Order: sequence, then C-alpha cells, then structure tokens
Amino acid sequence: MLMILILALCLCGCSAGGQENGNGLVVNGSLELRYATQFSVDYCDGGYRLISLADGSRFIIIPEGSKIPKGLDSGIVPIHQPVNDIYLAATSAMCLFDSLDRLDAIRLSSITEENWYIPSARQAMKDERILFAGKYSAPDYELITAERCPLAIESMMIGHASDIKQQLEQLGVAVLVDQSSNEEHPLGRVEWIKLYGALLGEDEKAEEVFREQAELLDSVIGSEASGKTVAFFYVSSTGRIITRKSSDYVSRMIDLAGGRYIFEELGDDGSKTSSVTLDPEFFYANARDADVIIYNSAIAGEVTNIADLVSKCELLKDFKAVKNGDVWCTEKNMYQEMTASGEMIKEIHDILNGEYDDTDDSGYFSHLK
Repeated sequence: MLMILILALCLCGCSAGGQENGNGLVVNGSLELRYATQFSVDYCDGGYRLISLADGSRFIIIPEGSKIPKGLDSGIVPIHQPVNDIYLAATSAMCLFDSLDRLDAIRLSSITEENWYIPSARQAMKDERILFAGKYSAPDYELITAERCPLAIESMMIGHASDIKQQLEQLGVAVLVDQSSNEEHPLGRVEWIKLYGALLGEDEKAEEVFREQAELLDSVIGSEASGKTVAFFYVSSTGRIITRKSSDYVSRMIDLAGGRYIFEELGDDGSKTSSVTLDPEFFYANARDADVIIYNSAIAGEVTNIADLVSKCELLKDFKAVKNGDVWCTEKNMYQEMTASGEMIKEIHDILNGEYDDTDDSGYFSHLK
C-alpha cells in the first residue's frame, strides 16, 4: 500500500506530506476502481485530475477557468474543461458517452451513420450534430482542424498507425488511447465510464451506471451455476469457423453467467487478437456436444433460423444444441454497447437456466428456431 501511495504521488508530481512542488499539484484522493486495471485517476487540489493509462500516457484535466500548472512535466498532456468537439475513433466508447447523456461532447466520428447500432448516435449523425471525419486510419485532418477538435479518443488499433497519432498531435490534438479492450474482466471495460466521467465532470452519473451493471453481475454470481457448456462462434463468408480465445472477455462472460466455454485453453498464446480460426475437424470434435450454441451474428450477419445456420456449415446438423433447439444468436448492438455487459451476463445466465424471455426483442440475444 505504501508503494502504491508513493507511486500515485510521483505520478502527479507531488511530494509526500501534501507539499506543493514545481507542478503545483497535491494529490488528495484517487478514483476507486473495482475491476479496471488499465487506468487510474488521481484527484488533486484545485479540481485538477490526473489520468494515467497502462501504456504510460498521462493527462491532466484542467478545470474551467484554471491554468496549466507551472512546471508541469512535459509528458503530461493537458486537456481543458469543458471538453467538447471530440473526435471519437474508439467506437466501443460511444455507449459510455451515451450512458452519460453526453453525446454533445462528441463532434466527429470515425464511422458513418449506418454503421452505428446505438440509436442516439445514429440520430446525432443524421442531424449532423456528429460528423463523419474519416476512419481512424485515414482521418479527415482538414475537418478535424476546422472543428477545432481538442481531443481524439482512439482504440488500440491506432498502434498499427502510429504516424496518424503523431500527425494529430502535431495539429495540437491530444490523443487518448482507450485501452478498455485490454481489461481482463468484462466489468473492467464498463468501468472505463468512470474515466470519461472524470474527463467530462460526470462522476456521479458514471458511478451510477457502473453500479447498476455491477449489481446485475452480483445477482448472477450469487446464484447456482448451470454448468452448461457453450459454443460461441461464427462462420465466415469463406466457410471458416471463427471463435474467441478462452481468455477473451466474451468467454469470461459465459463463465461468469454460470456456464462453461466449450473451448478450453484455446488461443491463449499471449497474442493480442481475440479471435481464433478453427480447423473443421477440431471444431466438430470439441463443440459437437455443447449444450448451448450462441452464434456471433453481430460479426457474421444475421441468421433467422436454425436452417439458415446449418446452411452455413453442414457439420452443425449433428450438434447436440441444434438437435435440442438450444441455439441463440447475438444482436447487432452487442459490440457497440459495452456499457451493458452486466445485462449481457444476466441474459446469458437466463438462457442457460431456461429463464430468458425470447419474446422480448430489446435484449442482446435472440432464440433461433
């Protein structure tokens, strides 16, 4: 605990004992996190907040009307409140802003209107309150400059285009890389709403949203596990079977819901990719007896019934779940609504226990018949 305190003080450029140093910052508290490990927020005197990310980047949030502290470490990027006109290239974060009722802080998007499955985001683009500013790998620098964008929120994919990040920074745009995809626990991803709450001054709302999802998870963990095995996969346009690593957050959601992901120790080779392509023989041998199939139609495109699914892969006709009619598919909004991870886990739990209301079309899964 002492080492953690010393580290926090050093990150903020503060000395022990609450004395100001050259940065003029004194830590007086830190954001409490339950699951997230890829960021921290330290509260400093004067309303300043220091955001530290797992990749080593740091950002100081400057309260409205305040100045950048003198002598601030050159590696700490200043962001002034109120934070507006954001270029959002980390699409998974849109739901977090939406849950905070702060889509007004976003001016630019890296995907077009038709590719949003969050209704309020799609409407904002239709109304031109949010504009398309190019893909993350090919941003519209002219538009970003014209809109006086102060902050670009990028996904981990920007690591494949470091020159883009450098170009944005040269234009005076702060670049914050959302690292929620590196969180091991599904609710760790949801907890990133607290980072954006700190950024926008919406701390209470962020805590409320996170607490709701955490309580849903707690209700599931407190119940008896079904122990049913689950196969989660999709069939690509070329007929390849694509599933998730055993350590992936979707696999973890299945486990937390009281099920057991059918592919044990799959693809856990230290690589960053979450998907694994399976040999048909391996897939058949290992997934044939799964109690439940959840087809990843959020990636592969919708299927309307079991016959549609079997037409994509003839091997499936011999699967236990297909014969028993225990086949489900994800909805398109699954990957764009990270905020609802607790709800998704609860829905999987209800599917496994025969308690899911498959007549309700507002959920994240649907029953194939």
